[in-house]
Amino acid sequence: MEACTGLPSSGGGGRVTVQFNDDLKACAALVHRADPDRFMAAMAAPVSARSVLFPIYAMNVEVARAPWVTQEAMIAEMRLQWWRDALQEIAEGPTVRRHEVVTPLSQVLSPHLAVMLDEYVAVRRWDIYRDPFEDEAQFEAYLNHSSASLMVASAQSLGEADEPVLRDFGYAVGVANWLRAIPDLEARGCIPLLDGTPDAVRDLAQKALNRLRRAQGKRLAISPEARPALLASWQSEWVLRKAIAQPDRVAAGNLMQGEVRRRVSLMWKVVRGRW
Repeated sequence: MEACTGLPSSGGGGRVTVQFNDDLKACAALVHRADPDRFMAAMAAPVSARSVLFPIYAMNVEVARAPWVTQEAMIAEMRLQWWRDALQEIAEGPTVRRHEVVTPLSQVLSPHLAVMLDEYVAVRRWDIYRDPFEDEAQFEAYLNHSSASLMVASAQSLGEADEPVLRDFGYAVGVANWLRAIPDLEARGCIPLLDGTPDAVRDLAQKALNRLRRAQGKRLAISPEARPALLASWQSEWVLRKAIAQPDRVAAGNLMQGEVRRRVSLMWKVVRGRW
């Protein structure tokens, strides 16, 4: 086994070393390549949380990119169905397919959370096609079953955490990430917003910020063991505030923090123990 080193954990100062088996190393490497923000957040979490977070984040990478790796809708559908089948195996047990992500994932997900993540995969079918969201209800359902469900699964796999609080928090994170992704989604031919006018963008960001604040007002509903999952949101409040103040930054793709600010803001969250 090789060591995976990174940012200091929230459990103490100095750099830490984590021993991973081959599957966990593969999960960590996948997240590092494809989702550097969540990789940084996981490496800033306590050592004990990383073996839980990396398989979940690696699954998120695989599911998120499934609709984009092929121009054939049927093949993309098959890729998503593969993950739904894998999650069903985890939920029903005892036999689970051998896979560098599915195998460690099966060791951290409860049957209940595996069932929840089935819907998380199902809503990603929207990414395969280029149809706009039908209405606000469909857009809200997409965020609730994707970003919010991922937050629930990540946190509850670590410890006790109130689901409504996690869903408020996950929704806010989802909106922030969605706003950052708008230029790329539009370049791919998608219509990611029901209304892309500055006023509508501002309203969406404000709604998300309100839900973030509501979740933050119920911090005690999230156990200390579960809180490392919420580090993945460390840039969300900054993004939402910028989108409210200057909604034109969304279309311009100007909602990224500089590298120094990005790292410092994460470490400030870790040091303060706040989310």
